[in-house]
Amino acid sequence: MKTDLNYIKKLLKILESGEINEIEIEEEGTRVRVVKSKTQETAIPAAQYLTYPAAQQVLQQVPATSAPALQNSTVPKTEEKNDTAPVTASGKELIEIHSPIVGTFYRAPSPNADPYVSVGTQVTKGNVLCIIEAMKLMNEIECEYDGKISKILVENAQPVEYNQVLFLIEPN
Repeated sequence: MKTDLNYIKKLLKILESGEINEIEIEEEGTRVRVVKSKTQETAIPAAQYLTYPAAQQVLQQVPATSAPALQNSTVPKTEEKNDTAPVTASGKELIEIHSPIVGTFYRAPSPNADPYVSVGTQVTKGNVLCIIEAMKLMNEIECEYDGKISKILVENAQPVEYNQVLFLIEPN
């Protein structure tokens, strides 16, 4: 995407012509959104889409009296991780088993087979816990600890993300 000041000025002139009220362009991972103010004719790019220095320069050059207030940036909030791991009734910290890849979670080797593990199942290092299908490849996820399955956090055939917690294990 062309990121020079002239390009952004051209977008502003298109809006000033009165034919359209909003332009949104996305190229090569960069998104620019320019919206005409409803009360004034000067348009200004929305702050959450400004990802390169040339756009920031335009904001600095637009007079404060003719520009509407910038929209507040809406940054998605990430879940704050609790510093303490879940604890069992016996006081032991539970071990989280994370997904090593993005894919689809399966509890059993086939639709008609019994699941590899259930809540309460004793597991040892090397036991298969589940399968994650990624790009038509079935990846067996093995346990790295000895313990008992305390909780299964994903439903069968549900998509999972990288590093998503799949199981909680109570260590022996």
